Parts: sequence; structure tokens; C-alpha cells
Amino acid sequence: MLNEKLKVTGALRVVIRDEAGAIKEEFKTENLVVTTGLNFIADRMVNNSTAMSHMAIGSDGAAAAAGNTTLGTELGRVALTSSTPSTNTVEYEATFGAGTGTGGVEEAAIFNANSAGDMLCRTTFSVVNKGAADSMTITWTITIS
Repeated sequence: MLNEKLKVTGALRVVIRDEAGAIKEEFKTENLVVTTGLNFIADRMVNNSTAMSHMAIGSDGAAAAAGNTTLGTELGRVALTSSTPSTNTVEYEATFGAGTGTGGVEEAAIFNANSAGDMLCRTTFSVVNKGAADSMTITWTITIS
């Protein structure tokens, strides 16, 4: 008897730099691929759905749940700077420049639109403060195994 189980997981690396480019904070964390993200992956197998194109950060630290479709409190959303598939992974990267997403950041997500859209995944983490002159780069790796 064959027993296959497809698993989709994600992890991200967050780097906050000051206006001079020095690293202020850096950490790694895991995420939750939400129900709409799993549905999106299945849809892409037969349709040409709109690709994931944006990343958002927010200030709501409520735990990620499978039913999430939006961030709790979105602080900023930017277009992905890169989307790179490789074997069974996709790596997404986005940079929130000075003045974008300023505040106490506790959540992040990937979407397929510059507003609203389908959420692929969401994560929450301990608050990190992004000052008005700081930049934040998030590198997010989704693995299908």
C-alpha cells in the first residue's frame, strides 16, 4: 500500500538594518502555510493563478492559524524583490525600506496582490522595532516535501 503525504513548510530570516546599513537585529523563525495557501498551491497545479508577488508585515502578535487570510494589523506591504524556485523549494525576498512598515513588527505574510489577495503563509514572532530610517529584509523559504 502506498502512503504519500505532501508537506509544505516555511522558514524565514529577518534582518533589520539602520540607516548606515549596520545590522541591528537578525533572527530566523518558522511559519504556517494557511488554508488559502494550500488551496493556492493545488490550484496552481491545474490553473495559471496569479503568482505570489508581495510580502506584508504587521503589528498583531496573535498566533498564526490555518484560517488566516489577512494580517491582524498590516503596517506595510511591498512587492517581492525576488522569487526563486529550486528543486522542492521557493525562496521569496522583500525589503521594507525606510518609512515603510515602521513600528513594532510582530507578523509577516506572503500574498499574490498589492492589496487583499490570497495569503500563502503567515508567521508571528516577538516584537522587533523597525525605526523610520531602518530597512527590513525578509528572506522566506517554502519547502514542499
